[in-house]
Amino acid sequence: MSNSEPDQASFAGLGIDDRVLRALGDVGYETPSPIQLATIPHLVAGRDVVGLAQTGTGKTAAFATPILTRIDEEHARPQALVLTPTRELAIQVAEAFGRYSVHLPGIRVLPIYGGQSYGVQLSGLRRGAHIIVGTPGRVIDHLTRGTLDISQLRFLVLDEADEMLKMGFQEDVERILAMAPEGRQSALFSATMPRAIREISRTYLRDPAEVTIKSTTKTSDTINQRWVLVSHARKLDALTRFLEVEPFDAMLIFVRTKQATDELAEKLRARGFASTSLNGDIPQPVRERIVGELRAGKIDILVATDVVARGLDVERISHVVNFDIPTDNDSYVHRIGRTGRAGRSGEALLFVTPRERRLLRSIERSTGQPLEEIQVPTVEDVNAQRVSRFEDAITENLSNPDLALFRRLIEGYEREHDVCMADIAAALAVQSTDGDTFFLKPDPPERPRSERPGREGREKSGSKFSDKPAGGRRRVAGDRRMATYRINVGKKNKVAPGAIVGALANEGGLNRDDFGYIDIRSDYSLVELPAELPGEVFDALRATRIGGVRIGLRKDDGAPRGNDRSADRNRPAKSDERPRKSFRDRS
Repeated sequence: MSNSEPDQASFAGLGIDDRVLRALGDVGYETPSPIQLATIPHLVAGRDVVGLAQTGTGKTAAFATPILTRIDEEHARPQALVLTPTRELAIQVAEAFGRYSVHLPGIRVLPIYGGQSYGVQLSGLRRGAHIIVGTPGRVIDHLTRGTLDISQLRFLVLDEADEMLKMGFQEDVERILAMAPEGRQSALFSATMPRAIREISRTYLRDPAEVTIKSTTKTSDTINQRWVLVSHARKLDALTRFLEVEPFDAMLIFVRTKQATDELAEKLRARGFASTSLNGDIPQPVRERIVGELRAGKIDILVATDVVARGLDVERISHVVNFDIPTDNDSYVHRIGRTGRAGRSGEALLFVTPRERRLLRSIERSTGQPLEEIQVPTVEDVNAQRVSRFEDAITENLSNPDLALFRRLIEGYEREHDVCMADIAAALAVQSTDGDTFFLKPDPPERPRSERPGREGREKSGSKFSDKPAGGRRRVAGDRRMATYRINVGKKNKVAPGAIVGALANEGGLNRDDFGYIDIRSDYSLVELPAELPGEVFDALRATRIGGVRIGLRKDDGAPRGNDRSADRNRPAKSDERPRKSFRDRS
């Protein structure tokens, strides 16, 4: 145990073993966080603890340092069991124990989790381990097989207990608690205290000290938080512009679904960015390889869902992008907490569609920190960066040892063909673009308000935002073909043309000029839109809700009203997106 004089402003006064204190100093810890200051003395004294604090507040050190202080180094049997909700967090906690026990060379820590080979875990259990860190499902598997013996367990920790219950592990957790020796010391750490957590505490913990750390700001001051207003259909374009303009080391991009991780990662690769996906369908060995490649710089961009990224700690992550806004505030805090760690600075960018502003305001109220609104980089911004990278590539290659060889070849070509050096250099630059357009094309100009049809113009023309019949399945408006689409809201829903236009424009990124006639019927409506909607725009519109009703957008083929089973046949094909390399990677 530490023999230092008590000092409540430092770790030295908390009763931690001197060797563990030295390890904390090695990793740069100087003063304890509030949760550490409040819980470590109780745990060192042997008392059960319930700690309520947000993620990223130092909970791992709060329970790891007392365990290492009181562990029996002479007996390599499971003395401490830490349960975590995810594999990634289990690995992170095990690594933390390893860092804190670096001056306790005899201590063995073994992570056990689903997705990893049983052989590796069985070998580790046979060799003996003092501390087991695992997910509830795999721990139950080993207890059932008889390969894990917790009969002499002294410490049991539930880390992020509320997340374990959300993920459906309550039965497994209670079964493990019931199997553990009655005399063990227990600690429960959670961000929230739902009724089920309270019941577990009352049933399985002995007179626990309850510690609640309330934070007025749940997000780190080292993270610069920004948001951008962008329609669903324009998100990918906006993201690629940020990737081209904003310098970053490694980036973690969050989306809502497993399918979206694969789709977005593939689209980014097609645009020349070194990206890959991380989701629950990927086998654990592959996931570990992916995280290793991210650490090593072989991958720059990781597209992930909340669950698999929980516990992910990679130092080079400089940016976190919420491509899909989280629907609860805690998820936002967890997500952006993957950057700006251990005093490093980080960047967090949140994409917000017009209909998601309420979620943005909720996040700001919850965290107590207003986010800075920024604009999507312009075409001029992107092109300026491309020119800058082009010039940097030239400067860098002027010191290439092969420069003399190619100079002789080009000088020979110049003499033989009587072509000036500038033209030769330009031809080689064109060759390096591999047929791609170097400059980003300008955005189509918006029509001045004075030229847009107002209410009077619309009434005269009878062509826009009218609830009169569309009068035909296909027509041409300007230089584009229009088609009639059916949506599942009508007069019975008390819907007006303006509500339809607003909802479709917001979710699909459409302009007012993209709309033709609107014919509102009793229980459905017909809307004229461009005939060739890109697949991602169609998907966004199909899922749009008006007045709480999912509109189920589909092309109208004149079928009877009611459930239209031909919707999938009428779905537009995905837009054919030609791969376009980024000069960032070519250079």
